[in-house]
Amino acid sequence: MTNTYDSLYYPYSSQRNVVYGNRGMVATSQPLAAQAGLQILKEGGNAIDAAIATAACLTVVEPTSNGIGSDAFALVWVKGELHGLNASGQAPLALTPEAMKEAGHETELPKYGLTPVTVPGAPGAWAELSKKFGKLPLTQVLAPAIDYAENGYVVSPTLAKYWKRGFETFSKVGKGEEFTSWFETFAPNGKVPKAGDIWSSKGHADTLRKIAKTNADSFYKGELADQIDAFSQKHGGYIRKSDLEAYAPEWVKPISVNYRGYDVWEIPPNGQGLIALHALNIIKGFEFKAKDEVDTYHKQIEAMKLAFTDGLKYITEEKSMSVSVDEILSEQYAASRRALIGEEALTPEAGEPQKGGTVYLAAADGDGNMVSFIQSNYMGFGSGIVVPNTGISLQNRGNNFSLDPKHDNYLVPGKKTYHTIIPGFLTKDGEAVGPFGVMGGFMQPQGHAQVIMNTVDFHLNPQACLDAPRWLWTKDKTVEVEPHFPVHIAQALQRKGHHIVRALDEGGFGRGQIIWRNNETGVLCGGTEPRTDGEVAAW
Repeated sequence: MTNTYDSLYYPYSSQRNVVYGNRGMVATSQPLAAQAGLQILKEGGNAIDAAIATAACLTVVEPTSNGIGSDAFALVWVKGELHGLNASGQAPLALTPEAMKEAGHETELPKYGLTPVTVPGAPGAWAELSKKFGKLPLTQVLAPAIDYAENGYVVSPTLAKYWKRGFETFSKVGKGEEFTSWFETFAPNGKVPKAGDIWSSKGHADTLRKIAKTNADSFYKGELADQIDAFSQKHGGYIRKSDLEAYAPEWVKPISVNYRGYDVWEIPPNGQGLIALHALNIIKGFEFKAKDEVDTYHKQIEAMKLAFTDGLKYITEEKSMSVSVDEILSEQYAASRRALIGEEALTPEAGEPQKGGTVYLAAADGDGNMVSFIQSNYMGFGSGIVVPNTGISLQNRGNNFSLDPKHDNYLVPGKKTYHTIIPGFLTKDGEAVGPFGVMGGFMQPQGHAQVIMNTVDFHLNPQACLDAPRWLWTKDKTVEVEPHFPVHIAQALQRKGHHIVRALDEGGFGRGQIIWRNNETGVLCGGTEPRTDGEVAAW
């Protein structure tokens, strides 16, 4: 019977309710990963342990978006305080502008292959979070992920769609010998798994086991680091064991803006969370009568265009930015950008402040600990490079570097590039409301702003916040809208000068998760993304 229907064909609208719990909750894009996090909570772990378990599991059950070779960021609420972890990796020391010029890359780094590979931060994030805030040993926390990699799991519908897309991509661009291991790992015998098929990876399981037993030292200083180095050298890559040995995740102070009485928190640059905050700072100067009105969408889009244009010009590793975070988030600068918004769509240009392919998960426990966590290989499967017999799929984050010496994000060896992945967190009057996020490349700050407005301005529950039709500004006056975006509003926006493009696929509009906490009762309320195979696992 399973062969007679299409698991991606849904001709009728359906409804998913919010999920409640009080002893623990995990929300993410894959049911098996959410359940792995819940399992760890039931074994005595806290929200941090659950987040690590879920993140590690996602490298197995959603390899189309992340892997062991990913970067990661986290916002962690523990005992009334919010902590930020930047686990993005630096450019290898051998990855220089001169080397790129010699290799024929004059304007940008390539998307695929070993060249755009930067140091992965995800294994370091798991180990650091476990050491600082976890209750259970990493060997226990990573056990569910190891089990799925070792013994296999059933591939879900959305996962199968993106797996096929990855295969099509690398069949075209992955002609070199360095791509062979990707096909051996993810398309054995030349075939990708379909929805309902079972897939496993013994190499992936072995690698997770080594990371768990050594608290990630094997990945950065030991046997796994040696394997990454040897493979990179064999195929002309730039990353070396010395780059891995020099890496450590960085605890950072989260940045925020106050939006109508709520504090919205993001990780500081090199992440693009600054764009979401900048947009909200502009938007809060307007009053909105209702969500589904043309003026509401118009002002949202215009504010985001201005914020994004600034972000693309200035965001990089914070010490290399030519303007400061405080300058961009100042009320004065927000007012100056807001003043540019009129009745017609504008073509945005970056201002000048005065000097003075990702997975997301949310986790909470009954003690009030909460985690907003995101990790990514960047473009789908990332670089298309898998270190043989390890399951280590390496990211292609280096593609974001600029080769223009005048640009803030200019490639420098040892530098961290502009980063798209951003976890979000919401507080009010010094108390946690909860973690939220919308993953998906440059959609992420746009999704963050839309989710926060849905929550604060329009009082939607977590599931409705995620269900609401989304828009995505791409460039100039072009705005993509989802298939179910209201036609009359799209037409009215077109009359205001926006170039509206209706997408047939919802995949480009991000995938989000939300958990809100009632601080009086301790009750947790979660929503999960309808655009993927998501689940809220509650206890």
